[in-house]
Amino acid sequence: MLDGVLFFPVTPFTATGDVDYARLTEHIAKGVDAGPGGVFIACGTGEFHALEAEEFGSIVATAVEVVAGRVPVFAGAGGSLAQAKIFARAAKDNGADGILLLPPYLVTMPQAGLVDYTRAVADATDLPVIVYNRSNARYDENSAIEVAQFPTVIGFKDGTGDLDKVARIVRAVKDALEPSGKPFLFFNGLPTAEVSQQAYRAIGVPLYSSATFAFAPELALAFYDSLETENIELTEALLRSFFHPLVRLRDEVPGYAVSLIKAGVTMEGVDAGPVRAPLVDISPAHQLELEAIVAAGRAVLADSLAVGAAQS
Repeated sequence: MLDGVLFFPVTPFTATGDVDYARLTEHIAKGVDAGPGGVFIACGTGEFHALEAEEFGSIVATAVEVVAGRVPVFAGAGGSLAQAKIFARAAKDNGADGILLLPPYLVTMPQAGLVDYTRAVADATDLPVIVYNRSNARYDENSAIEVAQFPTVIGFKDGTGDLDKVARIVRAVKDALEPSGKPFLFFNGLPTAEVSQQAYRAIGVPLYSSATFAFAPELALAFYDSLETENIELTEALLRSFFHPLVRLRDEVPGYAVSLIKAGVTMEGVDAGPVRAPLVDISPAHQLELEAIVAAGRAVLADSLAVGAAQS
């Protein structure tokens, strides 16, 4: 159902803080034209945490209309159980193809409670569900096996970076599902997932979310292709010149995993507007750094294309 580079659009806002649907349409259209394997609307990069239900439904409807069936559209759902069910139903009502289940409100919970939360949201619609293993919603092997066997749960996305535990979950879930033959997907959901994707591929996690695709799709696609074709030289050059510097800049300020992407979208010609509180927009100095990082990544890609042309 999903393959290739996964596109996580931002949610553009006007200067007064309203959702800017014209810019959202432009942003999604530009991204889909670049060739992603799927669109994940109103998720982490899309500031799901800051959206209310009516906005969410309209945002999903906009994405579905723009994508027009070219690739699957998944929408975020999470927060309190009541909110998660409302958003799941809104995703269904507005034409989404599936749900990315984000963590519940930040309370400590036993595994049985996490399973119950997942079941309740999955039962709210018949949409396929990808569970997101991160923050306080951390599945263990047994709970991952249990939710993977729910009829509509089709995938497991990790945002913890605990490769030892995730490797065991991947193996356990695959073994548990083998008798039924149920297809199941595994995703790397760490911020700037490209920097960890080589490690995730080694433990059987081939898919990943790319925030970079939202503003520099050619770099995201080039990196994906370099992994698929085992072009180690290009992979390492892009990591060295673009992805690692981007991560260093991202780590300067909490919330920059979203703010930098939004600034990048604006920098590339679609005014995404400000982020909503409690996030903050990037500083002018960091904007200059982001521009330099993108330029360095594009220089690496240009050099690689030139070498390829000379050899062909």
